[in-house]
Formats: sequence, C-alpha cells, structure tokens
Amino acid sequence: MTISRLFILENSTGNTKAFIDFETNEGIILKGFKLVLGPSGLFVGAPSEKGKDGKWRESVIIPKEMRDEINRTAVSEYNRLVMNNVNTSEPAEGNNDLPF
Repeated sequence: MTISRLFILENSTGNTKAFIDFETNEGIILKGFKLVLGPSGLFVGAPSEKGKDGKWRESVIIPKEMRDEINRTAVSEYNRLVMNNVNTSEPAEGNNDLPF
C-alpha cells in the first residue's frame, strides 16, 4: 500500500494535521483518511460516517497489521515533508499538466 495523496493542513490549530489517500497493490484508491495528533502522537484515522444515533463510526475496517503499516507509512511521509518544508497544497514546480 502506498500514499497516493497527502495534503498537509498548513497552520492547523486543530488536531487534524493532514488528509491522506492510499492506493492498494491492486490499484484501488482509498480516500478520506486523516492524520490526527492524539495524546500519544500522530495516528491515521480511517474514514468515518455519522450514524442516525449521532455517533461516528469508521466506514473502513482495517486489520491491525495493516493499520500499523498505514500508520508507519503516513507518519513517516508526513514527518519527511514537514522537515523538508514541502508545500503539498500546490502542484510541484514545473508541473502544469492538468489531471484530465
């Protein structure tokens, strides 16, 4: 599984630090993950939806081993980009191609 998009929230005052999309080895893109700063550090939150009872529930169930791999990958890439002051909210320099 690889990161297909990582959007860092610049100057974020909340706990959500980035939004992440992942691509599986089969080419399936999983959208809507969040990188959140919790009491124990950064972790990836799965996409969730609000139920009729008002409670939020994850809409993607991930096995523990895969969740650990996703966390390691996302936190590592986020830290790399932040340490290098990479702005992921704009296209890479010189890349003016439209996605369609």
